[in-house]
Amino acid sequence: MIHFADLTCPQVEALRTGSRIPVLLLPIGAVEPHGPHAPLGTDAIISTGMCERAAARFQGDAEVRVLILPALAYGVTRYAARFPGVIGVSEETLHRLVVDVCRQLADQGLPRVLLVNNHFEPEHRATLGRAVRTVESRCGKRIGYLDLVRRQHAERLTAEFQAGECHAGRYETSLVLAERPELVDTARMRALPRVAVDMPAAMAEGKQDFPALGMTQAYCGSPAEATGAEGAATFDVLTTMLTEAIRELAKEA
Repeated sequence: MIHFADLTCPQVEALRTGSRIPVLLLPIGAVEPHGPHAPLGTDAIISTGMCERAAARFQGDAEVRVLILPALAYGVTRYAARFPGVIGVSEETLHRLVVDVCRQLADQGLPRVLLVNNHFEPEHRATLGRAVRTVESRCGKRIGYLDLVRRQHAERLTAEFQAGECHAGRYETSLVLAERPELVDTARMRALPRVAVDMPAAMAEGKQDFPALGMTQAYCGSPAEATGAEGAATFDVLTTMLTEAIRELAKEA
């Protein structure tokens, strides 16, 4: 059993008093367009896929018990606001929700929570970072945040990710093909031309929505080149990074 919400109350009590160190993973994403070919929930699908693979690696581990919290599928989402399907929340809503979840778990003796995020809008990432600092200041306990955009993580991922062309392109579409292939419109995917956009650089220049970035169909990169095999290989790298973060958090006093 790897999902926290599947436990009973006595099982939670056994979790916090047992000999294995519990680490709880919080998958985070957003509901927003990912081109005309990939699902709105792409980010949460990737985060959850990472968490499930990491939890499986810890099955039977003598020291650490990993469980997955219900995914937080809503994020700060403004760049795609002009496209159908967006459901975003404010920075304050996201901050309060993450803080409340982590504080309640800490109050129950389960302070080791690790945020696993695959929605990279700057305001969203900044809000998660602020939530981490808030929890730590109020609870006196460090929580984890696997921020894939940070250089030491990004440099282990694909060339498209490192180029900043990673919204619904080859990188993300490959991951969804590996996890939920039935949700990808592969006929549309194969017909899409490459859209070369360095998203971080364009955002730093002050461009504030996808059309302004040149993403007129809510994607960049090369989705036509996506494959399930590449997605599986990328998931392996992502899961290794998450496993490392879990081990590090488990060492916290």
